[in-house]
Amino acid sequence: MGRHRASGAMRDNLTEVTEFTLSGLSGLASHRFAVFAFALLCYCVIWLLNVGVIATVAADRSLHEPMYVLLCNLCVNGLYGTSGFYPKFLSDLLSTSHVISYAGCLLQDFVLHSSACAHYSLLVLMALDRYVAICRPLVYHSVMSTRRVRALLALAWLTPVFLMSVTVLTTSTLRLCGSHIPKLYCTKHLMIKIACSPSKAHLVMTVVNYTFYCSHVSFVVWSYMYLVRMCRASRQGRRKFMQTCLPHLVCLLALVVCFLFDRLHMRYSSNRLPQSVMVFIEMELFLIPPILNPLVYGLNLRKIRNHVKHFCVVKVRETRDTRVSPVRCVRCNKSDLFA
Repeated sequence: MGRHRASGAMRDNLTEVTEFTLSGLSGLASHRFAVFAFALLCYCVIWLLNVGVIATVAADRSLHEPMYVLLCNLCVNGLYGTSGFYPKFLSDLLSTSHVISYAGCLLQDFVLHSSACAHYSLLVLMALDRYVAICRPLVYHSVMSTRRVRALLALAWLTPVFLMSVTVLTTSTLRLCGSHIPKLYCTKHLMIKIACSPSKAHLVMTVVNYTFYCSHVSFVVWSYMYLVRMCRASRQGRRKFMQTCLPHLVCLLALVVCFLFDRLHMRYSSNRLPQSVMVFIEMELFLIPPILNPLVYGLNLRKIRNHVKHFCVVKVRETRDTRVSPVRCVRCNKSDLFA
C-alpha cells in the first residue's frame, strides 16, 4: 500500500512540472552587464555578417550559382539557430529569475538541434557541389541544375525538421523528477538526466540521429580526401582547392570541434573552472560558427569579396558627393548673383 501511495504521489508531482530553472548564469551577478554587452555585440555582428552575405548573393544575379545559393542557405541557418539562443540568453542576463516554460524548453531544444543538423546537411551539399565542380566539371551544370539544387535544399531543411520533431515528441513523453537544468539553454540531454526513467523511443531516435549525421561527416571527410588526391597533381587544381574548398573545410572543422567540445563539457563539466569560462564554453557553439561562416567565405570567395568592395566604394563616393554638392550649389548661386 505504501509503495502504491508513493508512486501515486510521484505521478501527481510529475504533472506539476510546467517550467525549468536554468542555472548556467549563477555566480555571474556582478558581471552580467558586461556579459550582456558582449553577447549583444556578438549577436549584432552575427546579423550584420550573415545578412550582408545574403543580401550580396540576392542582389547580384551573377552570384545565383549553386555554391553561392548554398552559402546563402548556410547564413540563413546561422540566423535561425542563433535566434533560438541569444534572445532568451540576453533576457536572462537582465532578469533575476532564469526560468523557461516547459513548451519553451522543448521549442528551444528543437530550434537549436534542427539548426545544427541542417548545418551538417548544408555542408554535405556544399561538399557535393565542390566534388562535382572539380572532379566532373563537364557535367556540373546538368548534375547541379536549379531544379535539383532546390530539391536537395528542401531535403536538407525538411529532414532535420522531421527528425527533431519526432525527437521532441519522444522527449515530451518523459516523466520528469526535477526541474533544474544546469546550463544556459534547454537541451534534451539534460532533460533525460532529470527523467525518472529512460525512454526506449527516445534512445532509438538519439541513435538514429547520431548515426545519420555521423554519416554526413564521414561523407564530407571522404569527399575532401578524394579532392585532395585529385587536386595535388596540378597547380591549377591546388589553387582551386585552396580558393573554394579550404573555407568549407575550415567551417566544417570549426563546427565539429565546437559540437564535440560542447558535448564533452555537458558530460564531463567541472566546477573548478571559473563561471565566465563555463559561460563562454556554452556560448562557443552559437558564437564561432555563425561568425566564421560568412567571414571565411566572404573574405576568400573572390566574387563576394569584389562585390562587397564595390559596394563600399560606391557608398563612400555617394557620401563624398553629398558632402561636396551643397558647396557647389552655394558657389553656383553666388556666381549667378554676380552675373
